[in-house]
Amino acid sequence: MANTERVDKKLFDQEHYLGKPADDQDKIIRRRIEILETYPEFFNKSMSCIEAGCGSGATITQLAGRFAKSLGIDIYDYSDSFNERAVKRNAENCHFKKMDLEKEAPQEQFDRLISFEVIEHLRDENSIASYYNVLKDGGMAAITVPNKWWIFETHGAKLPLLPWNRVPFFSWLPSAIHERYANARIYTRKRILGLMRRHGFDIIDHCYVTAPMDVLKEGRLKKILTGSIFRNNKTAVPFLATSIFVLAQKKAKK
Repeated sequence: MANTERVDKKLFDQEHYLGKPADDQDKIIRRRIEILETYPEFFNKSMSCIEAGCGSGATITQLAGRFAKSLGIDIYDYSDSFNERAVKRNAENCHFKKMDLEKEAPQEQFDRLISFEVIEHLRDENSIASYYNVLKDGGMAAITVPNKWWIFETHGAKLPLLPWNRVPFFSWLPSAIHERYANARIYTRKRILGLMRRHGFDIIDHCYVTAPMDVLKEGRLKKILTGSIFRNNKTAVPFLATSIFVLAQKKAKK
């Protein structure tokens, strides 16, 4: 097998297990960015930004123009598709590096960090300490994690005797049971905020991210739902949210 074929197979295998990286047309990408845009202080053309778990760059290549420089890192080699996106978007200040942040660290610190739907896949959730360490003092982090109270299991699970791995309400089970079978951890608001605070972050704001409902077939039902209860980017109702958004800051040294 050619080397490129081995790489493609590796990506296929991990996407089958963890889920395919978000693509440009996925509504959740636009939803996250629009939420982030409600915090204009996050963007600064004199600052640097890193995306941990960038996949093929669907998010960071869109945001690169709002920073002086930006870096996308991932444990898998998405360099070809990432660079293709960067060229398409004229993001000359945006680069990719294959890196496992749990095992190594960039040689520099950044002003801003984004990491969407990644923390749940870390070998140890306490590796979020690496997010803190990669930021400069006073730097900000914007993250999302899957919401426990969404009806469907976001990342699927290895369930015996059940061919469908996104069983409704499975994520509502106690964590000890859920994490035995699930492909990734899942979070309540209390759990993710507590995790970030324990590792030194000050929480600036947080919200529930409304389910984008992309998976529904085009038709009247989808039109009704996306035009009503699933219309806005944020929701106060946990059962309508696929994920939790958190904006946090690394405490500046006095």
